[in-house]
Amino acid sequence: MSVLIKNGRIVTATDDYHADIYVNDDTIDLIGKNLQLEADVVVDAAGKLVIPGGIDPHTHLELPFGGTTTSDTFETGTRAAAFGGTTCIIDFAVQMKGQSSLEALETWHAKAAGETAIDYAFHMILTDMPETRTKEMRALADEGVTSYKMFMAYPGAMMSDDGTIFRAMRQAGEDGTLICMHAENGVVIDELIKIALSEGHIEPKYHALTRPTRLEAEGVHRALAIAEVAKSPVYIVHLSSYDSLQELRMAQARGVMAHAETCPQYLLLDVDKYDEPGFEGAKYVLTPPLREKWNQEELWRGLRGNALNAISTDHCPFCMKEQKELGKSDFSKIPNGGPGIENRMSLIYHYGVNGGYLDINRFVELTSTSPAKIFGLFPKKGTIAVGSDADIVIFDPEREEIISYYNGHTHHMNIDYNAYEGMPVKGFTETVFSRGRMIIDKGQYLGQKGDGNFVKRGAYGGMYTPGRSGDIPSRAPGSRNGG
Repeated sequence: MSVLIKNGRIVTATDDYHADIYVNDDTIDLIGKNLQLEADVVVDAAGKLVIPGGIDPHTHLELPFGGTTTSDTFETGTRAAAFGGTTCIIDFAVQMKGQSSLEALETWHAKAAGETAIDYAFHMILTDMPETRTKEMRALADEGVTSYKMFMAYPGAMMSDDGTIFRAMRQAGEDGTLICMHAENGVVIDELIKIALSEGHIEPKYHALTRPTRLEAEGVHRALAIAEVAKSPVYIVHLSSYDSLQELRMAQARGVMAHAETCPQYLLLDVDKYDEPGFEGAKYVLTPPLREKWNQEELWRGLRGNALNAISTDHCPFCMKEQKELGKSDFSKIPNGGPGIENRMSLIYHYGVNGGYLDINRFVELTSTSPAKIFGLFPKKGTIAVGSDADIVIFDPEREEIISYYNGHTHHMNIDYNAYEGMPVKGFTETVFSRGRMIIDKGQYLGQKGDGNFVKRGAYGGMYTPGRSGDIPSRAPGSRNGG
């Protein structure tokens, strides 16, 4: 199928211009002014932004966790992502202790194959990595899985000790792959949880009170130090606080190949959400937890100045009924995670670009191009260029919506609430092409499950540039130990 997109304002991480785009089959074939070509589909994008499809590098679909499984399947989750302007996700396969990571990869391939609305790739969660199995990391890379996630949290389940982390980082450094770190001091957090429960504290807010920012920052510091000694790149997932951001900046200033993402929840929601009446605060039990509001300004500064390199969702949805309610009498049993895969692009455009924190090129960079470069997808994905996949979003910068679980325009996720309920946005996805196939048009889903392909990723594409201007640390007001 051929597609001609006319009269749009094409925006990439580096460019901003008006032109037409001609797509032949699944790739961009030609970009130029006033193209006079016949096509099977012609779309007039006058007054609209034409941007590369979003890449969400951190999602958890069909993930078993906390005695239940995330509520979005690969079918429902990727369809919701498409409605929001995301055309590729990187989800997490999970290697259980003692299991071959290659066997785990096959399990996740079986879950996703033939189910997704958009293209997808995998990271591999490593829960152990004895020396006898480190070569599996190279084998995973040969299968297109070139990044691995490790945990400093959840002792007895996901947590790896420092020796295992160092061993994996050395191997990743040799192979040209990347370790993603969930950085928190899980051992001390478990002690704080025990103390809180012994004192009779069972409410959702104690999830946040037992995971202070200092313990995230300690984990970030340790992860970066181990990576530095291992001579390996590292990617900090879901960084949530000023304390942790400062550790990241210091490591980057030393030349550590350190990257990090943050998420809309840490930019837009704060610790006061845990005080919602009854059990409503459980909606926001995710890890790391929401922080004191003043951290948000610092995270926006980190994004603007390139200390933070990407915005993911950490989409890990659990319904309130029958899932979050598992922790009604014990906050530590509330499944950790929240939704967001559908709302990321509009939220970041409105509160980032319209809010004056980001320019429009940086918006594209953080939501698409930078994840593509770091995780070995660029230039196949993450940009609009001749030869790139025709993952294209026509985005209406003037359309206003209220994000709501009750409003079908903004909620297609398989979960019974929206974390951003009632928040206004100006800027909304209108039309989505996935490899040249129109799958969303004016709020209608035109695709079907199985449209998406598994994408083999290339080697780590490090892109940190020491000394980039604009990221000047500031002294933040208020306590740095709360939340």
